[in-house]
Amino acid sequence: MNIILIDPTEMTDAGTVTLLGNRLRHIRKILRSKVGDSVRVGLINGPMGHGIVRELNREQATLAVTATIAPPPKKPIDLVLALPRPIMLKRILAQATSFGVSRIFLINAKRVEKSFFNASLLEKENLEGCLRLGLEQAVDTMLPELSIHHRFRPFVEDVLPTIAAACPVRLVAHPDTDLNLHQAAPGISGERTLLAIGPEGGWIDFEIEKFQEQGLTPFTLGSRILRMDTAVPALLAQIDLLGNLPPQI
Repeated sequence: MNIILIDPTEMTDAGTVTLLGNRLRHIRKILRSKVGDSVRVGLINGPMGHGIVRELNREQATLAVTATIAPPPKKPIDLVLALPRPIMLKRILAQATSFGVSRIFLINAKRVEKSFFNASLLEKENLEGCLRLGLEQAVDTMLPELSIHHRFRPFVEDVLPTIAAACPVRLVAHPDTDLNLHQAAPGISGERTLLAIGPEGGWIDFEIEKFQEQGLTPFTLGSRILRMDTAVPALLAQIDLLGNLPPQI
């Protein structure tokens, strides 16, 4: 927890907040703060700043909050993920949020277990908890947009065209192609990027064809098939690197 996140509704009119639970334990046990100390805080979907400890005991901590610092900008990346098993999804959402992904779309696919959509993790409060973990790690306050799509074809035909239209770079990870990431997207250079990553069993041919109809280029990470919670941070890191390289002349 590199920043203590506060919901704006928790703030009083006097600019103070009272913290319990994990945030209290972090202040007492990890930061070992005392009354008068300053801790880094941020308002969810708002500015960052600091909180001065006004009261601290085993039951609660009261902070006087000043938040005027803009959070870091989001990365120009929209991430489409075939819904993985819940324990893996929890890690992936935190990782993607830490990377600063702008939007996350969780979708169905032929090789997605249908029971995954019934997981309690997909409840709004639980999903936001995963995203907050990523914000706390990265010192950020802006939650990525997240949506769930239970049917593949309506998503790819009705929703994806609007997403793709805003993304000059459109990519779909797929092992059955010879193009690597740099070959598939040689001119990323900060352009808004749409990245689709499938289930561990891969996309089926029909799904790849539908992605290609929307202008997504298949590319491969190589001969090794990676778990999704390995592939997602690996690809986000590569896209970030390519996006920061100077344009080729």
